[in-house]
Amino acid sequence: MKKILSAIDHLPIGIIVILCDTLGLAPFSPPHVIEKLSMLVDGSLVKPIDWFDLILHGIPWILLVLKLIALARTKPGNPEKKLIVKNPGPED
Repeated sequence: MKKILSAIDHLPIGIIVILCDTLGLAPFSPPHVIEKLSMLVDGSLVKPIDWFDLILHGIPWILLVLKLIALARTKPGNPEKKLIVKNPGPED
């Protein structure tokens, strides 16, 4: 998990936003990810291609959420913007 968070930590947020604007919303009317999410809620997301589409168009949004969580968990005065991961110990 730390490796995944470290990789997300090194991704520039601008790149992730561009991915969300392009791949995350394509085709633009209606956005494909919205269509696939409504199919998921309706229970009609049954074909493998539909699942592939949901994953493909959903990954940029998942990356954006994880990046925002990582940015929220960084120490305010930390110039390197490294993610602070708390090690669980007996005193927690």
